[in-house]
Amino acid sequence: MSMKKEYLKDKPVCRVTFFLLPHTVANAPSVAVAGDFNGWNQTAHIMKKGKDGTFTLTIDLPINKEYQFKYVAHGNWYNEEDADAYAYSSFSNCDNSVIDA
Repeated sequence: MSMKKEYLKDKPVCRVTFFLLPHTVANAPSVAVAGDFNGWNQTAHIMKKGKDGTFTLTIDLPINKEYQFKYVAHGNWYNEEDADAYAYSSFSNCDNSVIDA
């Protein structure tokens, strides 16, 4: 797992690319990124699966804000190992990944 952030010069946006290696979610037919930026919708941001099995997704997030998120595969929720931070969620009684855009 990893993510890359790029701040655009012409817009107040952080372009975030999420990378998920195939062994992380073995044999997953699809993976989504769900978070407070999409209402925790499990179908709003489906990652693209490459020929090597790596899943990727690039989204633009408004800057100067923190966003909580998780990956969803096989009906299970996964944190990002390289998250900027983690935040406790009383809703799910666990930590969520945080990205600082």
